[in-house]
Amino acid sequence: MTEPRFIAACVQMRSGRDPLANRDAAVALVREAADKGAHYVQTPEMTSLVERDKASLFAHVTGQDDDPTLAALREVARERGIVIQIGSLAVRNGDKIANRAFLIDAQGAITASYDKLHLYDVDLPNGERWRESSTYTGGACAVVADTPWAPIGIAICYDVRFPALFRALAEAGATIITAPACFTKQTGEAHWHVLHRARAIETGSFMISAAQGGHHEDGRDTYGHSLIVDPWGRVLADAGGAEPGVILAEIDLARVVDARARIPALQHAKPFTIERIRHPA
Repeated sequence: MTEPRFIAACVQMRSGRDPLANRDAAVALVREAADKGAHYVQTPEMTSLVERDKASLFAHVTGQDDDPTLAALREVARERGIVIQIGSLAVRNGDKIANRAFLIDAQGAITASYDKLHLYDVDLPNGERWRESSTYTGGACAVVADTPWAPIGIAICYDVRFPALFRALAEAGATIITAPACFTKQTGEAHWHVLHRARAIETGSFMISAAQGGHHEDGRDTYGHSLIVDPWGRVLADAGGAEPGVILAEIDLARVVDARARIPALQHAKPFTIERIRHPA
């Protein structure tokens, strides 16, 4: 049996403080990707709003059912007959906000959603301080969703630093795994590429991650470099560091079969215990 092939695209954005302007930018770039032959298109984390001021963030965020970007991209999926993965949107969730991804089928239906599991609470050497847990609710459930070609494991940004999650997604059937992001420039320069290549190699899966890139209206700088990486760790497409745009690559699922046959690490994992040996004082 021949394994499926399809064209995947990542939309790289520089979302700002105006959700409707961000919606229009996302729609234009997704349509551009479809015009170039994409069957599946992914947008970055926080597609509709990049805003660090908490009051302004809450002033612009709606519930899922009223989100204008979600509604617009569902219509584009219907219009073009493509699968769209929204990297994430900020949507109201009680007294906090969910950082939520959506998978939309070619009829415009939402087939899966995922709330980011791991929240980014860090202090960086350049003085940047991030406390996502003060604003966002963390998810509790990992997601693998069917598409016409293959099961896709859905992750978001900081999740990419947790290899156990990616192994679990692969063990649950995912042959494509995604981590769309709003990665800081500082950490992206150090780790973005190596993390994606490592997650692809460890799981024998394609990694597809759209990203935010450049200097944003709220003052942050994001790394960009939307990536498509094959199961052997080869970078098939890289959007570069700053400019919005579209990258595409053919996803040949035979490469997953080949990589997992060459290095069957998913089959070789064994349970173990750890012995902690301490030196006497």
